Amino acid sequence: MKTKYAILLALTIVFAMSCSVSYKFNGASIDYSKTKTIQINDFPIRSSYVWGPMASIFNNQLKDIFANHTKLIQVRRNGDMKIEGEITRYEQRNKSVSSEGYSAQTELSMTVNVRFTNNKNHSEDFERQFTAAATYETTQSLNSVQEELVTQMVKEITDQIFNATVANW
Repeated sequence: MKTKYAILLALTIVFAMSCSVSYKFNGASIDYSKTKTIQINDFPIRSSYVWGPMASIFNNQLKDIFANHTKLIQVRRNGDMKIEGEITRYEQRNKSVSSEGYSAQTELSMTVNVRFTNNKNHSEDFERQFTAAATYETTQSLNSVQEELVTQMVKEITDQIFNATVANW
């Protein structure tokens, strides 16, 4: 009887050791044996309505998300992957009206045009627009909420770009 348990235990251990499960918690699915570098160009603002710090907030966040969630080395030119584009829209519009007929909420939105080139697999190349929006009460001034809302929208857009370029879900 002891021999049966010993054999069963040994087989269980051998079976368990032969199985392996691999998870990636950062969401990136990159073959690092082929793809080692990424070129992320600064995105200029091409919108008629602008807020000065918006471009630097966006460019820094985009570079940070790739630095923090991949092992890709960021280069200035000739990257295995290349991300470039421009901030094409930044606008606000009335979103809802109060019972008195006045604007109650304003929606701020941001759109970014992205061109992605994967020099190791050109079938993944694309040009696409990514948009995010945030709402604030009209009783607040845009100046008092702008930095927070832009930061929120930039986070959402850079997450979308990251997922579209390297997550491959």
